[in-house]
Amino acid sequence: MERLNNTQAVLSAGSKAKLVIGTVLLAAVAFIASGAPGEKPSLNLPVTQLQYVRTGVSDGVHGELQAAPAFGDLAHGAHGTFIKMPAGFVSPVHTHTGDYYGVVISGVGANGVPGSADVSLPVGSYWFQKGGERHVTKCLSPNECIFFINQSTKFDYLPDAAK
Repeated sequence: MERLNNTQAVLSAGSKAKLVIGTVLLAAVAFIASGAPGEKPSLNLPVTQLQYVRTGVSDGVHGELQAAPAFGDLAHGAHGTFIKMPAGFVSPVHTHTGDYYGVVISGVGANGVPGSADVSLPVGSYWFQKGGERHVTKCLSPNECIFFINQSTKFDYLPDAAK
């Protein structure tokens, strides 16, 4: 009986230790998630203040893609970026090193593997693009398309090597 009481005491002490460690870890995660002192303040960015720059990516017919940062820096790391694509634009087959997520802000787009049927993506639609996968991105609408992309790595555009 004494041995059982000692075992319960040890288990009870171990459970208490786990509870304390769990509470400390939870508090640390909550602190990190709430933001450390000195972080950037909240921000509002009206569409009229977006500053688009040329990307150098063109389909050779309709013009060039333009990009405007919302946060981060697409050339160096994690970012959220608005992409303006001319009406009728069809990208050459290409890949990106990292995965990214896209949302259609205006126009009707499409994003798919070469040769696949276009899936129309109207305003509010979403797609996920796996890094390293060959694909084509299009603006199907008669007016320009604006997409918002979010990526945890820098953005790169790698023309298809299998032309």
